Amino acid sequence: MTHADSRGRFYRRPVMLLLLAGLTACAAQTGQAPARPAAGATAAQPGAAPAVPAVPDQDFDTWLRAFKTEALAKGIARRTLDGAFAGVTPNPRVVELDRRQPEGRITFSRYYENTVPPRIERGRRMLAENAEVLSRVAGTYGVPSRVVVALWGVETSFGVNQGKFSIVRSLATLAYEGRRAEFFRGELLNALTIMDQEGFSSEKMVGSWAGAMGQCQFMPSSYLKWAVDFDGDGHRDIWATRADVFASAANYLKQNGWVPGEGWGRRVAIPANLPRGLTGLETRKTLAEWQALGVRLPGGADLPAAEMTASLINPGDEGNHWLVYENFRVIMRWNRSTYFAMSVLSLADEIGR
Repeated sequence: MTHADSRGRFYRRPVMLLLLAGLTACAAQTGQAPARPAAGATAAQPGAAPAVPAVPDQDFDTWLRAFKTEALAKGIARRTLDGAFAGVTPNPRVVELDRRQPEGRITFSRYYENTVPPRIERGRRMLAENAEVLSRVAGTYGVPSRVVVALWGVETSFGVNQGKFSIVRSLATLAYEGRRAEFFRGELLNALTIMDQEGFSSEKMVGSWAGAMGQCQFMPSSYLKWAVDFDGDGHRDIWATRADVFASAANYLKQNGWVPGEGWGRRVAIPANLPRGLTGLETRKTLAEWQALGVRLPGGADLPAAEMTASLINPGDEGNHWLVYENFRVIMRWNRSTYFAMSVLSLADEIGR
């Protein structure tokens, strides 16, 4: 989501489940539900800071005229602007969603149960159904097919829940009176650039209320950086072309540091006297150092004798611990939520069994 800047992304059924499609550039979350508003999301981000609505100092039409002038000066074609903004008004629903106050936290176990088990069987079917193109994507970008399918599944339920909001209208609304107006102003310019470059109509540009688009829920800035025309038809179509969806997701992960052939982490047992301050992504130690501190595999066996660094995490603070590697961090660049990363990578493991 990706997704606020990487995924340029933002804030993401049971209600909390699909709060996964928006802004990965918001502040990193540890032990909270995902950090982006997803396709069709209707609930506020658990644990998010209260929304502080902006108070526009001018009416929307005046604001839009000034914005169009800026867009023209930055090279957006007038025909694109005319088509994009024909009849556009602020969307009250987007304003409501942006201003909604945070709700209570969801536990990791609840989030996991809502996210992973319901997607395993379909994920395996999707892996088999798209095996040929996924194999080519994996060969090109070095990202396992199961990881791509898992991301696709968690983001939009394998393309089913992409969102039905007009991207232009949503971003214009948020740029006009949102609490992060400058960010969304930039994303609106990026969306118009996409329309210019790809020849997409505003009807094509649909997604989440916060501007995340397509089956991989890229913000416009993420689309411009990482979307791929893998089928070679001249368009980077992350809405309807699975080859482009898969390759765009894999390209994102590759460009953000995915390590081919390396795992993402493992569950571990920790000694009772291990300092709590060692838990968290900010601490990195070699496996040998964790071994010396008394960290073991759940059955008591030694950690692998591999030259790797890892961080110890305890998502949800529910008593279970994992050592996680660089590829876990890469998924968190997609969406800065430990819940999201744990669920995607666990789903990938289940899909690949």
